[in-house]
Amino acid sequence: MLQLDDISAGYGDAPSLFSGLSLSVARGEMRLVQGASGCGKSTLLGIICGTADSALTWSGDVRLNDQSISALPAEDRRVGLIFQDALLFPHMTVGDNLAFGLAERHRRARDTAVANALGIAGLEGFGDRDPATLSGGQAARVALMRTLLAEPDALLMDEAFSALDPERRQAFGGFVREQVRLREIPALLVSHDAGDAVFSDGKPVRLG
Repeated sequence: MLQLDDISAGYGDAPSLFSGLSLSVARGEMRLVQGASGCGKSTLLGIICGTADSALTWSGDVRLNDQSISALPAEDRRVGLIFQDALLFPHMTVGDNLAFGLAERHRRARDTAVANALGIAGLEGFGDRDPATLSGGQAARVALMRTLLAEPDALLMDEAFSALDPERRQAFGGFVREQVRLREIPALLVSHDAGDAVFSDGKPVRLG
């Protein structure tokens, strides 16, 4: 479970971005935090995954699987993050992009792990492809699988569906929910689009 306990954040003497935010996301569940640009959605994800701006002042606690991770460095939090853009490495093949995310214990079976990930994503035979040849929906699936191959204990998504057209958005959102449930990890999506509420298990939380 991912738990946010009374999270408040702001910069210096400026008004706080948000205050008193508490939220629980169970394993296998996907929740939405919705709000306009500039309300602190990406800042919240930075607090959770340990990459928040050093100038930010924040309080509260972030807990994952009943342990506080608030003081841990980002690399020790076991939290995966995907963005609006797929951010695939252009100098690597699709297969090499996926292999980059592999958890240590799977690296000896690299080819099998990559092939399995491509199969799950419905992209069999795409391992040698140039990422530039992928459609937006295909690239999004590769980015998700690369993150999941690292075996995170939680998944964060920063406007992850926003770059897709409505049809691909629905398909990718459904795919993400399926993977979250199969892997039994909590997932948190932040978005400015209230339409993403269809992907949320439970009522969306609004910032701002």
